[in-house]
Amino acid sequence: MLKWLWVSALVLVLDQASKLAVDATMQLYESIPLLPNFNLTYARNTGAAFSFLAQAGGWQRWLFAGLAVVMSGIIGVWLYRLKSHETLMAWALSLVLGGAIGNLIDRVAYGYVIDFLDVYYQDWHWPAFNIADSAICIGVGLMLLESFGVGRSNTESPE
Repeated sequence: MLKWLWVSALVLVLDQASKLAVDATMQLYESIPLLPNFNLTYARNTGAAFSFLAQAGGWQRWLFAGLAVVMSGIIGVWLYRLKSHETLMAWALSLVLGGAIGNLIDRVAYGYVIDFLDVYYQDWHWPAFNIADSAICIGVGLMLLESFGVGRSNTESPE
């Protein structure tokens, strides 16, 4: 099922291109309103999701990079072992893999992940995120759907 790696590559290219564009055209913490409740806001995250361990002093960079490498390897093997009919899981794993590698590149190259998508309601802002984060969340959502039987034909039996 490695034919699905194009999805990972597409996520990776879109993620890195968007981050490079934001970094080249915006100042750190600059915010550009695009739609009601949605801005482009340039932020840097030295931690993990929701800035977890962002103030830990730097060691977290290599912890999260190492975890991304290990998980990418596991996901790659899992993707390789999928059966041809497991298309929903292939989509899910490919999205997660592309997102994980996208954020890994940032973490190794810069020591932080570039975030820029800012969703908010009144004064409440969801933590800024990026295309890689979105792909990971969508992929995990697809994995959950697959675990509940979505995408499985009646002739397939759960293993």
